[in-house]
Amino acid sequence: MPLETFLLFAPACFAINMAFGPNNLLSLTNAARVGIAPAVLAAVGRIISFAAMIAIAGVGLGAILAASETVFTLVKYAGAAYLVWIGINLIRAGAPLMREDATMPRSSLRKLTLQELWVAAGNPKAILVFTAFFPQFVDPASYALSFAILGGTFLAFETIAIIVYSFIGAKLGRYIRDGRTLKWFNRTSGGMMIGFGLLLMFTRRPAT
Repeated sequence: MPLETFLLFAPACFAINMAFGPNNLLSLTNAARVGIAPAVLAAVGRIISFAAMIAIAGVGLGAILAASETVFTLVKYAGAAYLVWIGINLIRAGAPLMREDATMPRSSLRKLTLQELWVAAGNPKAILVFTAFFPQFVDPASYALSFAILGGTFLAFETIAIIVYSFIGAKLGRYIRDGRTLKWFNRTSGGMMIGFGLLLMFTRRPAT
């Protein structure tokens, strides 16, 4: 892949990764509630989901999925419903934040990891990034290698976004130790998650 092509791809890709969307909101919320380390570890689910999407797009199946109105609609509504469900649970949550010296139960970390995975998998915009955005920078003479470089770069930037949003969330968590503030934080995060879900419902598949 020519260096000039990569230098065009990198900043645009980084902007996509850093955009405030459902997954980054989830990392921020998790870090505020349970700490930065569990939030970052849970985001492994997101990386796995995106890595699978990149692999699917790389072999050409992603273009088929993106072009299918039925599949796109099913993924869209399933993802939207899941975001709304998470939002409702956040609004209803009333448990206090964990103490800094507390150990997170393994089952809870597994739950947060699965949330990250399914939120990423349920967003059809992600597969469109890999099927519409990536091909603009792929080197036809070295397709597999260039696609792998693009995918690896995306995942590296996504990891940076995870750490940044988790760090911000952990900082916010220091100011919401009392039950009343936590309640409003949960309501705000839940409302935003529901909002992302409703926006996702109105996402349209690009015309082919």
